[in-house]
Amino acid sequence: MRGEILGLERRRRWRDEDKLGIVMSVGVDGATVTQVAQRHDVNRQQIYTWRRELKKKGLWSPDDGALFFPVELSSAQGIPDVRPAIREESVNSDPVPVELRLSNGRCLRFDGRLDAATLTQLIRAVEAA
Repeated sequence: MRGEILGLERRRRWRDEDKLGIVMSVGVDGATVTQVAQRHDVNRQQIYTWRRELKKKGLWSPDDGALFFPVELSSAQGIPDVRPAIREESVNSDPVPVELRLSNGRCLRFDGRLDAATLTQLIRAVEAA
């Protein structure tokens, strides 16, 4: 069987800095992996491969760029002073870490034993910050 070359094969070389920039652009302004891949003319799987590769090298972490904001709950802001209340039935059980991703792109991590009223106040405070 005779083969025919239809076009030039291209093999691009990507620097780690370029890969990191592309990987970190996923999620910015709601951009999906597919959209980022199309924008940079690469395959979706290539982005996932770069993530693994950069993570192994210690150059990328899913938590990179995480921002922590100080939150003060005070009655002066119209929010009553509250100490984190833990449900009594859960006192003897191991804490369950929970991660909540908010619509504004922020992430809130808390103990799963936190009561609903306190959690609601924390969410409102973080969204208002």
